[in-house]
Amino acid sequence: MNYASDNRQAPDDALTLARPGAVQIGGFLGRKMDQCIHNRVMAQDVEKLVLPFRARTEKDAGGWRCEYWGKWFTSAAMAYACQPTQAHRDVLNRALHDLMSTQTPDGYIGTYDDQHHLGIWDVWGRKYVLLGLLAGYDQTGEQAVLEAACRAADHLIAEAPPGKVNLADTGIDVLKGLAPSSILEPMVLLYRRTGRRKYLDFARNIVAQWTAPTRFSSTGLRLVEEAMSGTPPVRIGSPKAYEMMSCFEGLCELYRATGEQRYLDAVARFAQSVRSTERMVVGSCSNQELWCDGARTQTEMLEQPLETCVTVTWMKLCCRLLELTGESVWADELETSLFNALLAAMAPAGDWWTYYTPLAGERVPSPPQHADVGLSCCVASGPRGLLLTPRWAVMTATDGFVVNLYAPLSADMPLSDGTRVRITQATDYPQTDEVSLVIAPPQPRRFALSLRIPAWSRQTALSVNDESVPCRSGTYARIDRTWSPSDCVTLKLDLRGRAVPAPSGAPQLALMRGPIVLALDNRLVEPEDISVRLIVDAAGYVALASAAGKPQEVWMAFDVPFEVRPSHFFNHRQIHLAMCDYASAGNARSEENLYRVWLPQPLFLREAFPTRTWKLIYPDAKTRPEKP
Repeated sequence: MNYASDNRQAPDDALTLARPGAVQIGGFLGRKMDQCIHNRVMAQDVEKLVLPFRARTEKDAGGWRCEYWGKWFTSAAMAYACQPTQAHRDVLNRALHDLMSTQTPDGYIGTYDDQHHLGIWDVWGRKYVLLGLLAGYDQTGEQAVLEAACRAADHLIAEAPPGKVNLADTGIDVLKGLAPSSILEPMVLLYRRTGRRKYLDFARNIVAQWTAPTRFSSTGLRLVEEAMSGTPPVRIGSPKAYEMMSCFEGLCELYRATGEQRYLDAVARFAQSVRSTERMVVGSCSNQELWCDGARTQTEMLEQPLETCVTVTWMKLCCRLLELTGESVWADELETSLFNALLAAMAPAGDWWTYYTPLAGERVPSPPQHADVGLSCCVASGPRGLLLTPRWAVMTATDGFVVNLYAPLSADMPLSDGTRVRITQATDYPQTDEVSLVIAPPQPRRFALSLRIPAWSRQTALSVNDESVPCRSGTYARIDRTWSPSDCVTLKLDLRGRAVPAPSGAPQLALMRGPIVLALDNRLVEPEDISVRLIVDAAGYVALASAAGKPQEVWMAFDVPFEVRPSHFFNHRQIHLAMCDYASAGNARSEENLYRVWLPQPLFLREAFPTRTWKLIYPDAKTRPEKP
């Protein structure tokens, strides 16, 4: 297929990610990032990741060792961007050299034997190789790394030439071509870095093939058409959440390269459909790795909910939409996912991750899927979501800067003429409600500063140098003025507790405070033979007070008012139960530490916490999985 006549102008992003290293985050979130970098990412035995590429023995449905190096390396490149030390640079250089040494004379970098190229997970693994090499090139600028990526891509094009091989025919049958189709993303990225048209043509051919019959489907995947028509994700192609979102990530890049509006429209409609039908209260999706009508079913006892790979990919997709559209809803989504589903999946020391993170029961460490590598897909994925945070925390717009994340941080940001502006935040948010920002250009300069006002913040106060500024929830408050060094912006957000009704209409409530989902944890609440109801005012808010005596490993805890329902009709009384942030709930990661998010109305306190849920998550395991 010839696309040479396509003369569309590639669009500019609405917002630009902060350059690597420009934003430094402190406080609780900064400590979590440090733990992740030092105890997981930079502690990785890289040789274990490279050995499968040397052996090249994979051939069947268990053969996804090919993804680990690329997933790990992209997080290592982010770690280096956060902390650009020579020791971290040495890790990157060694990992790139070791992988590139496995490239065959014809360009292949993979873990599959010669007879099983294009099989099961081979193209999926090549995607992660390319993403890793491109991340390495972006960090080091070394031409040899980019050339290795080009040779690997050229090898795939030679093995699967457009018009002769439909990539959707490869891979595992139950995914109907989703996994290999997701190589769309690095192919477009390679085109954007080299200008070589063959990579763009190959990428566009992948999308064209989504409407062609395959050996798995008479209609093809039809991702663009189904997204544009508003089809719920669970009814599009194969309902595999992670791989489907990976394809839409690639579609974002294709829009960037071509300016074809229908690609961006399809991604935006798809993501809005995920928000309305699949995204659960903690900011993630899936059951058994599949779309599951999750907004409706999240109050049920799901078997394997909230895969960490899904959480990370949802965050990456939201980040791309934030860049492309400049709409604050995607920053709201990123914040919810970050503080809840993502941090809950990470072990307190940052050295391991969960595979699944239920809304009730217990936290169970992910078992390694391949003993020789010592990882699972989710342990490799988790850091990629967390270490992306500094890039979207503060972004650049054409006329100034956009602040998306409130945390103790400092940002060194450029204006369009190269002038550097220092933005410093002092805050304990989301523990406390006030954020103080100091804006420091080197001399008075006019530019716009946009501050995200979360959709949940109904009572917000914003001022510059004590002068009130109007703002509205669910939008950016744009302040266009001449800024002088040390101008101070004060933002006070609405951290009242609010009850969230179950989307299904079930008689259950979740409780949120700002972006934080709260949960009952059996370290804080004793079982009793009483039934309780959450006390909610007419506007849907719940009176919260800081709880005393919380365990050290719990980040936040609040006393929450409940009404006790006795066996007789009258004489109801009020009690307070402590609830903690969802990320801390169950973080002892033991069979004894139980928690729950959704609260039946009424809730029988003695039966509040489902037990032995590890058997539900890992039904074939003989013993409870533990961190290696």
